[in-house]
Amino acid sequence: MISVSLTINKQPVTAVVEPRTLLANFLREDQRLTGTHIGCDTTQCGCCTVIIDGDAVKSCTVLVAQLDRVEITTIEGLARGDSLHPLQQAFMDNHGLQCGFCTPGFIMSALELIEKNEDLDEETVRHGIEGNICRCTGYINIVKAILSAAETMKTASRRA
Repeated sequence: MISVSLTINKQPVTAVVEPRTLLANFLREDQRLTGTHIGCDTTQCGCCTVIIDGDAVKSCTVLVAQLDRVEITTIEGLARGDSLHPLQQAFMDNHGLQCGFCTPGFIMSALELIEKNEDLDEETVRHGIEGNICRCTGYINIVKAILSAAETMKTASRRA
């Protein structure tokens, strides 16, 4: 067993885990953060994407034992009370979801994409979400939602 101390959604967490515990399972089973979905267990689909120290990472193949002293943000860590994060709101407003299974992974990947790119266009967004798979949509509204959220977030940061 290995002891780890990390921050999840701005909350300190200390846990003792088996060395083979995957982050996706730890989040879902131990922390009860079920917004991180498990779709493939092979990093193919992106449903399990979370942010680790500012980088979008597929949590289905990352061991918790590797993550001592890191900061993790899951889909549950984005909203503030009853106020959705601009990405969550944009996915709703632009019909960027259908069944919703892949949506948390897309949103977390898009968050990194927006935070690391000054100006986004459709081509950059499509390239940036290549590691995420949606089996319901044609990606048009997902891209539209990401571009909309990027503009909203850029406008908000200018005001701050």
